[in-house]
Amino acid sequence: MEPGTPQRIILGIDPGTSILGYGVLLVDRKKAHYVDMGVLDLRKEKNHFTKLSRIFNEVGALIERYSPDDLAIEAPFFGKNVQSMLKLGRAQGAAIAAALHRQIPVFEYEPRKAKMAVTGNGAASKEQVQSVLGKTLGIEMENRFLDASDALAIAMCHFYQLSNPVSDRAASTSWKAFVESHPDRIAGRTKK
Repeated sequence: MEPGTPQRIILGIDPGTSILGYGVLLVDRKKAHYVDMGVLDLRKEKNHFTKLSRIFNEVGALIERYSPDDLAIEAPFFGKNVQSMLKLGRAQGAAIAAALHRQIPVFEYEPRKAKMAVTGNGAASKEQVQSVLGKTLGIEMENRFLDASDALAIAMCHFYQLSNPVSDRAASTSWKAFVESHPDRIAGRTKK
């Protein structure tokens, strides 16, 4: 975030077709402040398309309630079960559609990147992430809200991206993109 940037709200989403976690942060240039977190329990819904409709509507209601400047969402990760990954991707898509429908910019982060940003360990457990977030934000968290604390970690990761003066979107995607975006930073390389 640039100096003088006003406060902003980040809505973090940990998508899921059974439990969807959300976390809300108020951030300024120097600090993130806890606003809210919770879960959307979809386990009683039997129809997958009804779940997607609820995700779209409930994330939309969160956006209306908190007026976020950005939506940060966890990227689906490849697992052994392709059907589960497909369903997770659809859940993520419903949440993204709710944000885009309201002109809210969306930023996607891999789970390992969020864990690394929060704990310094990309392989940290959900409990470790929750513990570090609680200490960082000065709040008590219950283990039953692990999906919500994951969503808060995604929001915190986005805050760290915004507040990092050497970070930009191109540089954060890959080393190749970083080199192409910053040829002057690479020794022995000249601009074309």
